[in-house]
Amino acid sequence: MAASNNPALNRVPAFRAAGAPRPVDPSTVGEAPDLEALFTARSAGAAETGRMSYEDTVIKTVSLFAVLLAAGVVGWFVPALAIVGAIVGLVLGLVNAFKRKPSPALIIVYAAAQGLFLGGISSIFETVFGGVVIQAVIATLGVFGVMLALFASGKVRASNRLTKVFLGAMVGYLVYSLVNVGLMMFGGVSSNLAFGLNSMTFMGIPLGLIVGILAVLMGAYSLVLDFEFIKNGVENRAPRVYGWQGAFGLMVTLIWLYVEFLRLFAILSRN
Repeated sequence: MAASNNPALNRVPAFRAAGAPRPVDPSTVGEAPDLEALFTARSAGAAETGRMSYEDTVIKTVSLFAVLLAAGVVGWFVPALAIVGAIVGLVLGLVNAFKRKPSPALIIVYAAAQGLFLGGISSIFETVFGGVVIQAVIATLGVFGVMLALFASGKVRASNRLTKVFLGAMVGYLVYSLVNVGLMMFGGVSSNLAFGLNSMTFMGIPLGLIVGILAVLMGAYSLVLDFEFIKNGVENRAPRVYGWQGAFGLMVTLIWLYVEFLRLFAILSRN
């Protein structure tokens, strides 16, 4: 078999021609290989291979949520910082979503900004609607755990048809949210419509409950897309830096779910 013409591959033992001579160390002549050391050696991790792995992605995800929680404590005691966190988080969220290559620094700053935002609004919601924060946290973790278990068992997978429906629903949800925020900020919403369009009723049911349940379902499917991205990245041996992209996607979805649950439980509390 002819040797490869690629010099980079020729430098790697696995790609050398079978008949290519290898230098022999005279000191090792007559010695048996240490098979026990070979079998007990630790497997190469993400740092050694430079490739994306589940373990490395989990570490990155946990690190981001540690940053978010630390900033969240600050936001809880200084709720006014929620506005700054929301603006910075929105800008960095868009930047990180459209960057071709993940930027760990920008993703970490995004986590800190979102921590300020979540800490601030959580403090406000807890003051007005006591008990909703812990309910929202438990519900968010519950959805994450259920979807992870279903995905790991192979019972739930992303499909082209569902993804198209999801993207269409997301467009409608974003338009609804923008109109609702505009109404709340500039429409002179009364106390009876504290949540804007979400406070209105449809067949006696608060519109916010209907939209919130649909948003939670979309958030659950978004988790499946996040898991699929990480799975494909690991299986296709994507560069290690894309573990940050997987962690970023999970963070965005979980933040979205938490905010939706926070609003859902607040609306239920009012009713």
